[in-house]
Amino acid sequence: MIELTSLLTPLAILIVLLLAAAWSTWLERRLLGIWQDRLGPNRVGPFGLFQVIADMIKIFTKDDWIPPFADKALFVIAPMILMIMTLLGFAIIPFSPDIQITEFDNALLFVLALSSLSVYSIMLAGFSSNSKYALLGALRTTAQMLSYEVFMGLALMGVVVIAGSFSLNDIVHAQSQYWFILSQPLGFLLFLFAGVAESHRAPFDLPEAETEIVAGFHTEYASMKFGMFFIGEYLGVIFISALITTLYFGGWQGPFLPPIVWFTLKTVFFVMFFILLRAAIPRPRYDQLMSFGWSILLPLALLNLLLTAVWKLTIGV
Repeated sequence: MIELTSLLTPLAILIVLLLAAAWSTWLERRLLGIWQDRLGPNRVGPFGLFQVIADMIKIFTKDDWIPPFADKALFVIAPMILMIMTLLGFAIIPFSPDIQITEFDNALLFVLALSSLSVYSIMLAGFSSNSKYALLGALRTTAQMLSYEVFMGLALMGVVVIAGSFSLNDIVHAQSQYWFILSQPLGFLLFLFAGVAESHRAPFDLPEAETEIVAGFHTEYASMKFGMFFIGEYLGVIFISALITTLYFGGWQGPFLPPIVWFTLKTVFFVMFFILLRAAIPRPRYDQLMSFGWSILLPLALLNLLLTAVWKLTIGV
């Protein structure tokens, strides 16, 4: 791989990611409309594509209000942490053999570290708001994300055992014969569940359950601060989809089409799958979500790691 370290490459990837996250809001509303037998956005521009621009104008022109009872410094910093941690994750994603910001041997550990640091954003947002609903949402998020990080890490270990490396490039190249979804179907399902919970997307969106705690940790946020949380959520969905593509579906590998096209198609497919989950599955209770993780996912994750190790030692491929 030719490592691209120029300033233009990270800048181009950053712009593409922010635009993709913004237009993911249109994609979600449009797909939900199709699946629910309604139109979705269709007034502003062709197929409603310019609705995103209208929403951006609205959010930029809203009053950037900070509650007088909030801890102002932490209140402002919290959404920045989420955006920065999520965007940093894309630095180690191999979009194609020639498009990657940086690469190092312990890339998967870097991913898990960023996931842990993202918890601080949510916790600080709820704590600094000095609001009972925001604090309840932050506590929910912290418990949920820390719990499901355990299952995510254990699910990833199966891939590491087979590939023999924590490097995402090595993992992609190790799938030249077959995709790891074939040898790690249970690990894939575990990672998928953990990814939905980590990005607190429906049906695991308990931290911001509007029927219970108004909007959770970002109840007191408005204008661009709320926008950073909002776009950060969609960036998280894209990031988890890109990781699934890289770890279990061969990354950029595929016949005929250019590698970047294969990577984009696979990632978009999983973004659409995340949207379908929101449309199809109702939200569980919070105790059901946590019980599902510790009582079902944890034993399955340990079993998957054990079976993978036995398979690797006996077959050796």
